[in-house]
Amino acid sequence: MFQKLFYEEKGSFLQTLHPGVALLYLGVLFTLALLFSHPLYLIGIFVISALLVVASGVTEKWEFYLEIGVWMSLFVMVINPLVYHSGKTVLWHGPTLPVLGKMDICLEAICYGAVMGVRLLAVLTVFCLYTAVVHPDKVLNLFSRFFYRSALVVSLATRMLPAIARDLSSACEVQQLRGVDFASGRLKERVRKYSWLLNIVLLSSLEGALQIAEAMEARAFGSGPRSCYQRQLTRPRDYLCCAAGITGLLLALYAKFQGYGDFAYYPQLGDLFEGPATVVWLGIILGALSLPVALSWGWKYCPSLRSRI
Repeated sequence: MFQKLFYEEKGSFLQTLHPGVALLYLGVLFTLALLFSHPLYLIGIFVISALLVVASGVTEKWEFYLEIGVWMSLFVMVINPLVYHSGKTVLWHGPTLPVLGKMDICLEAICYGAVMGVRLLAVLTVFCLYTAVVHPDKVLNLFSRFFYRSALVVSLATRMLPAIARDLSSACEVQQLRGVDFASGRLKERVRKYSWLLNIVLLSSLEGALQIAEAMEARAFGSGPRSCYQRQLTRPRDYLCCAAGITGLLLALYAKFQGYGDFAYYPQLGDLFEGPATVVWLGIILGALSLPVALSWGWKYCPSLRSRI
């Protein structure tokens, strides 16, 4: 299960981008998912993120995030009508409870909870893309030019969970080869078996810390100016994706300022299509943001395009 949260090299288009460009584009998707409240705009951001997931070949990781997001979205859809009763379209008149008051189920509360569920799915999809296509070492190398000590601390902290998960899996396999059955026995016996794993993981973590300290000392960490072994190159695809992200962000801010990305939920639902401008601006924004999607499919199926960008 933990392997779905880690980065895996697949050679996809987004993984070849400069880490700064990848962070910029994913940051734009994340910002727009929080900025807009209109259902069509949120669905569009979610669709763009989903297409990037499919194009990057990380649908297995995405299923793990979707499983969590769907249950959380359903929870929001159920809780929101029970605690918020300001809508005018009452679907069911319930009893009056001491703390919650009159339990009236409103259509506006249900719709608002559903749209917040879509926003949650869009945000989780963006986080899935980040963990799947952005190499953590490249990101830390990007920021280590300015805050190299802080970047080192973050690097050690972020690799701790994958290292512990790997050591725990290895220790569990070794114990099973020695005949230890973790599923058999009473609760006290199973706890004792798992306690052996904790001791092994603790010892391996301490040994790993000593090895890291020795490696840092051998490489003369902190003794002088920092050197860089590998530099990230900026290619035409980086400029294209950077332009797509910045253009999409500027267009979205203008549409938000004009009120096209807003939607009234309370006290009564507004019109989904207030005019053709709503759909036009939605198409323009999604068209700008979909450039990396098109480049991803071209990278995958068109060798000539891959050689040019």
